[in-house]
Amino acid sequence: MRWFKMWTLKDFLILLCCIQTLLADRGPLTSKTFHVPEGTPGLQIYLFEQTDSRSVNFILEGNTDHTIYIQNDGWLGTREALDWEKRSVYSFKVKTVDSRGTVIEGPYDITVIVDDINNNAPSFNTSRYYGEVREQYRPGRPFIQVFATDRDDPSTPNAQLVYKIKQQIPDPTGVMFFKIDNVTGEISTTLEGSMNLKFGDKPYELVLEVSDLAERPFIDNAKVYITILENLWKAPKPVTILENSTSPHPYTITKVTWNDQSVIYELHQREKFPRFPFIIDQNGNINVTEPLDREERDQYIFYALAKNYNGVAVAKPLEIEVNVEDINDNPPVCPAELTIFEVQENEAIGSVIGVLKAMDMDQHDSPNSVLSYTLVEQWPDTSPGKLFRITLYNGDIQLINAGLNIQRDNQYRLKVDVSDEGNPSLSTMCWVAINVIDINDHIPIFESFDYGNVTLREDTPSQTLVKEIQATDDDEPNTGSSAIEYLILEGDPDKMFTIQTNPENNRGYVRVAASLDYEKYQEHNLVIAARNPEPLVTGISYNSSSVTHLKVIIIDVDEKPVFDNPIHQVQVLENITTGTFLKNISAFDPEGDKILFSLSGNKFNWLRINEETGEIFTNAPLDRERESHYVVEVIATESKNSKLSSNVSLHLYLDDVNDNFPELAKDYYSDFFFCHPLRKPESVVFSGVDADRPSWGTSLRFRLGGNESTLRDWNIQYVNATSARLTMLHADFPKGVINVPIIIRDNGRPALESSVSVPVRLCTCDSDNRCEKTPLKTPGLTTVGMALGILFGTLAVIGIILAAVFISMNKNKKKAARAGPANNASETATLRA
Repeated sequence: MRWFKMWTLKDFLILLCCIQTLLADRGPLTSKTFHVPEGTPGLQIYLFEQTDSRSVNFILEGNTDHTIYIQNDGWLGTREALDWEKRSVYSFKVKTVDSRGTVIEGPYDITVIVDDINNNAPSFNTSRYYGEVREQYRPGRPFIQVFATDRDDPSTPNAQLVYKIKQQIPDPTGVMFFKIDNVTGEISTTLEGSMNLKFGDKPYELVLEVSDLAERPFIDNAKVYITILENLWKAPKPVTILENSTSPHPYTITKVTWNDQSVIYELHQREKFPRFPFIIDQNGNINVTEPLDREERDQYIFYALAKNYNGVAVAKPLEIEVNVEDINDNPPVCPAELTIFEVQENEAIGSVIGVLKAMDMDQHDSPNSVLSYTLVEQWPDTSPGKLFRITLYNGDIQLINAGLNIQRDNQYRLKVDVSDEGNPSLSTMCWVAINVIDINDHIPIFESFDYGNVTLREDTPSQTLVKEIQATDDDEPNTGSSAIEYLILEGDPDKMFTIQTNPENNRGYVRVAASLDYEKYQEHNLVIAARNPEPLVTGISYNSSSVTHLKVIIIDVDEKPVFDNPIHQVQVLENITTGTFLKNISAFDPEGDKILFSLSGNKFNWLRINEETGEIFTNAPLDRERESHYVVEVIATESKNSKLSSNVSLHLYLDDVNDNFPELAKDYYSDFFFCHPLRKPESVVFSGVDADRPSWGTSLRFRLGGNESTLRDWNIQYVNATSARLTMLHADFPKGVINVPIIIRDNGRPALESSVSVPVRLCTCDSDNRCEKTPLKTPGLTTVGMALGILFGTLAVIGIILAAVFISMNKNKKKAARAGPANNASETATLRA
């Protein structure tokens, strides 16, 4: 029995397999199916045993290409190696006959299936491919496809092919500009390629590899030469349209073109126009829909967008500029229904009394807006003839004759024809009134030489009335000769006061115009003068009667602290070290008291301030995703009087740092389910999110994780910047939950990536095509009941083994006791030997 003791469990298993094989290679004649690997020479497949006692012969009927035979003793075999590529299935019949040819058994159907082995290498349909792609081409959209075939069985990994890009030449950045769908062979640009490929670059050379999925795969190679074409997505030149066009509308004014036809064009306004008279069709033609009016708007700037069918923009918008060209279609417009000027009766000949300025709504500084002025009529008409003239293009009205006499005529009316130089048919009549006023031969005289003292607190509000003053003038009322203007000649260098005049009675109102400052001026000795808008006649001049005095005394008030700046801003990265100095806030007290600083509204306690210096530091880690614009109030308080304080806002702007890993947008467990068994491969669309939300926009990249089996079962495709489509490559999936491993990578600097699982449920469905509510078993995982059953079963087996051991030991002890001491000693000696 020593040889038996040397056998291991592995040896028994091997022996058992050999016995099963020997038993499986023979049996009675009946219909059977056999699997034979191709390439196996001269194989004995099966021995059909004779069940009749009579002498019989085995006969094979059917076409086997003379490669399969059966011997008289019942051995079925092959004469030579079978080739799956030539023939994958052999179907024939076998029977037994006696010496007279009488059928004893059969005939029975025999099928020999030739199992493919990986004996064919994949092959590209050409060794060189040539493709073209435009610069800034949309990432992930195929522009060329390569093809390879494999003569092995397509239902096995031997003919299932995987494409790869082995090398890119040139490789200027170390990042691939192109990618290939490993299943379809479609080649597209990566995000980096879309941004870096430029028209004029030398052609790119890609070295491709295709391999099968066998355990020892075969490989073939090919090359792709890619030429970079110019991007068609460019802003057109500015367009000029003649206003009030009579052409049939709409009509095309310009065009934009995307690099392929798989987009939808849209127009977006830069600013909201009252009406937007432009449309774009799906060929990129931009049309104006109605006549434009330059006087309404002389320029339109808007944007053309190209979007994919999911509504996502595929490139930056293009700016469209449309300028409206003026036509001469507006008549002149008078400045007023009646334009009024004044002239003194002793005005010198040649003086310009006033300027008539008519308007033209046509384009400024063009012939369409040039106006000419003609004096048509003067009323009343005086004996010297016309007293006035008007310059042709400037509209200046001049006195050309003496003879103004206020006692005779105190007003003249002028009728002026204003014509459009470019279109004389466009003209307007304007009326001018010229009032003759008395000569300014009286000066204003104050009713008081000194208005005494006025006391004000330094915190007196602006526009507070300080004092009313009054001067009079004996010239003709309601003329420029009698109107009075008040001026502060001295005592107010910082313009803290202003004087307003009531035109009906020439009363003056001295008011506070700016904040008073006791620390700078304790009093203001104001010297105030009264003046006329019209010049005095020769020989008359202003004197001390037109001057008065007013003393304003300022009372000190304990004022609040004053900040140097009304607002403060700081911009930093969100990952700066706690305790970093940010900014120094300065403030002072007008009375010179000490100031203490504090913070208010510091809701996250991110900041701290030195109460004596105003220096602000970070106090905790910052988080842009929690709040990107953090506003606190800095409070400055007098140390001696805590009731007096001022505050300013500190705006802290946080720049993003890529510190958040991308993740799935939601829990998709209840979203993706299909009825089992599947009729066809299905697909699902899922999304990811990135809490960082960088300023350049979130753009996630998705790829399959896991092992090679994941690649054989699933394919992943780009949908948009945050979504991807997961597609089954076959429909042979078991019922349960399939957690498809996905790797999500963001476009941060540096990039971060996460490993996640997208759950896809395959379940038994009810009549409404909804999953039944029974729990599903996840493939590869045991349920709680299964686990308990395995545990209890294992414990039971161990218990049986232990019981058998104890029983055997008790029997041996009893035998030893009956045999006596001598036998026991002999046995011991034998064992030792």
